[in-house]
Amino acid sequence: MPDGKKQREKSAAGDRTGNGAGSGPGPIPKRALDWTLRVWRPAGTVVAVGLALLIGWHAINGKHGLSVWQQNRAEDHQLQREIKDLEQENARLHHHIERLKSDPDAIEHEAREKLHYAKPGEVIYTLPEAQTQAQAAATGK
Repeated sequence: MPDGKKQREKSAAGDRTGNGAGSGPGPIPKRALDWTLRVWRPAGTVVAVGLALLIGWHAINGKHGLSVWQQNRAEDHQLQREIKDLEQENARLHHHIERLKSDPDAIEHEAREKLHYAKPGEVIYTLPEAQTQAQAAATGK
């Protein structure tokens, strides 16, 4: 009789853990649980490191990453220089216009250079384009 009691207790304990008579030898779910608990932390660490690397790569090479930011910054500096140059040219042209409005010598200079006007008694000689370029090169201008 004691053997029958022990056998009933084993079968009842096996039913509670899910290891009944039809599930095979040994406590497989307990081993699976132990393995899962042992592997969970290293696997989680690998996943976390992988995500950190992916985020780091995206921060450098992504659509709004450091590479694009540096290109935009260089383009911004170039455009700022162009704006500064254009503002200087605009100021120079504005000053030239003001001189043409008020200074008779500036008006005379423009008339002589651009329109080839001459004072009475003056003769204007125009040289062919090739000669003027050769002379400018010879004088170092």
